[in-house]
Amino acid sequence: MAAELRVSRSDPRQFARAAPVASRPVTTALWCARQGWPVHPLAPGRKTPVGNCDECRVPGHDRGACDCLRAGRWCHGFHAATLDPERIEQWWGARPDLGVGVATGPADLVVIDIDAHARELPDRERLLPGVGIPTAVDLTGLANGFHTLGVLAALRGAADPADDESTLRVRTPSGGLHVWYRNAGSHRWQCSAGSGGGRALAWQVDVRAHGGYIVAPGTVTPTGVYRPVGATRVPAPLPAWLARELERTGHLPAAPVPGIRPVPPRARQAVIAAGGGRGASDRVLAGVLAEVAACAVVPEGAAFSEKLNRAAYTAGGLVAAGHVSEAEALRVLEDAAARARPGQERRCRAVIRGGLGAGLARPLSLGGRA
Repeated sequence: MAAELRVSRSDPRQFARAAPVASRPVTTALWCARQGWPVHPLAPGRKTPVGNCDECRVPGHDRGACDCLRAGRWCHGFHAATLDPERIEQWWGARPDLGVGVATGPADLVVIDIDAHARELPDRERLLPGVGIPTAVDLTGLANGFHTLGVLAALRGAADPADDESTLRVRTPSGGLHVWYRNAGSHRWQCSAGSGGGRALAWQVDVRAHGGYIVAPGTVTPTGVYRPVGATRVPAPLPAWLARELERTGHLPAAPVPGIRPVPPRARQAVIAAGGGRGASDRVLAGVLAEVAACAVVPEGAAFSEKLNRAAYTAGGLVAAGHVSEAEALRVLEDAAARARPGQERRCRAVIRGGLGAGLARPLSLGGRA
């Protein structure tokens, strides 16, 4: 077996020297498995998994009951990833033209995928989702993910991950960069690339974690090599500031939200006192407030800000239509928010005022049902 596969993981300097660069795929795959990173084959010359067999391509095929996975075949992409050296020898020994992918979730990795594609700059609100960039800021020269991630790091007073020499970084053939981190906590971070969930850390910056995979360092493609940068080959712990940004931008799984709970009595009384009575306006506002209140038992992943914003927008529409006074609506919203997220009054107040302001421009018609 290749010498690099016998190196102890306890010595980072030896680990760094052992990392494969432009090596045979089986060597790369075995090296990754030694690090505890499950691997799966990629299609020859591509960065996508090998295709399924004919039976697994049948519409409605149940992956959970698939015989291919139990038999050790490579169908279903990263779901087939393995640490078994015998299976790895079998797969890449028979097909040395296959690339190597690492299933990031089972490997407990969080990889920041920075792209440098030549694309038209989007509207500034899409550059850093959730972070407003004033029009007074000159964006001249901003062209790719390296720039947007650098701006985000600067705004947070943190070091740019692209320059983080303490962790494994891999240059991609297209000019991008993969920055590998180890999940340092208990969070089950989710992918943004290919997730379809609307997540994004920054423009041209994706995240590979649970539900995805990353091309292994040392993998060779017709366009070039996924080549490690610098001497470090050990993924460092995910920086705390990046963890906060991942949570802010929705890279945690949605937690099960309990069924609608009754609106706190104080909130209901405020609505009634405001003139909503027990009619349609009361029911409409009570519904959205109940969603906010239910977040009290879900500390994270409950889409609290989105629900509070929706409640404030609805309340603004009711105020604009004359069903509730603005002062009372504001009081009810702040009360519900304080119960769901105590200690976060400043943040909640900003969400509420933004939602109320938008709702005031759109009076909510109750169709005469009040």
